[in-house]
Amino acid sequence: MRSLLIVGGLAAALVTGTAAWAAGPRDDILAALATQAKAEQPAFTGFDAARGKTFFQSAHSGGKPDTPSCTTCHGMDPRQPGQTRAGKSIEPMAVSQQPARFTDQEKIDKWFERNCSSVLGRACTAVEKGDFITYLSQQ
Repeated sequence: MRSLLIVGGLAAALVTGTAAWAAGPRDDILAALATQAKAEQPAFTGFDAARGKTFFQSAHSGGKPDTPSCTTCHGMDPRQPGQTRAGKSIEPMAVSQQPARFTDQEKIDKWFERNCSSVLGRACTAVEKGDFITYLSQQ
């Protein structure tokens, strides 16, 4: 019985350690975005999931007419798969469904550059990126 408790405790520690490791890169990325946001907007006080949700769900002008919002391809529920305009499946955006989401800086840079240009017609600000990641991290 005692060995079962020890093995169970080790397994729990391993799972907890893995979860903490997965959150680390995302936290580092958000911290870097916060530094950038403060430089862009001195009044910046922190990222906001509600602003991120509004950004995700709202129609924007300035980008391509066939992609006015993030939900055009990703759908209204970020926990569900989306679909590109060409019909290719997109994995859910929600971190609860894709734990590695927003942990790779190169992928983040690539997709924000491409999608912000398509939806907004410009680069996303650090605040927009941070709010977006914060919202999807809570989904």
